[in-house]
Amino acid sequence: MTDMELYIEKYSHLQVSNADEMTAIYRSLQIDYPKFHKMDNLSKLGFLASEQIFKDLNGRYKGGDNLTLAGFNSSSSLDADAHFQATIDSADNYFPSPSIFVYTLPNVVLGEIAIRNCLFGETIFYICARFDARFIIATVRQILQHDGADAVLAGWIEYGKSAKEALMLLINKDKGSLPLSENILTDFINNNK
Repeated sequence: MTDMELYIEKYSHLQVSNADEMTAIYRSLQIDYPKFHKMDNLSKLGFLASEQIFKDLNGRYKGGDNLTLAGFNSSSSLDADAHFQATIDSADNYFPSPSIFVYTLPNVVLGEIAIRNCLFGETIFYICARFDARFIIATVRQILQHDGADAVLAGWIEYGKSAKEALMLLINKDKGSLPLSENILTDFINNNK
């Protein structure tokens, strides 16, 4: 089977220094979604990037199972893991926090996006040693060739010590003016386009 052409219909690239910047972006987008404030940092970052994608789609994917969500990063949910560990470290103040524990899986960010947008398609999250454009493209291609999805919302969502960024892409087979390629993805990450 030959490789099908894939296109980026929309994309969002956010880089932040801390959680306060994400709150500022949330307010600037004029989003009314109080659950945002309860999310962990990884979920907030992915959520904001997805909001920039979905804001002009007029609910095209809502209520359907034709959009697959695919997430990628290198630090998993380490930021939430560290916060959760802090709730159980002290013998004198031992209280495991269920509200933090729920975020100790990186795929929760995709769940938050799916809930917000009433998406019922498949979700998958990969932990990679580093950003790998080739792997991301191969994964998206596999989904679109074999899983029956019309489009994939793919995101490199990293909230770790070395990077706090989200590159979110709406990718499909026939809509979009920007062809999907390793060079384009690498340029997005390296140049913050």
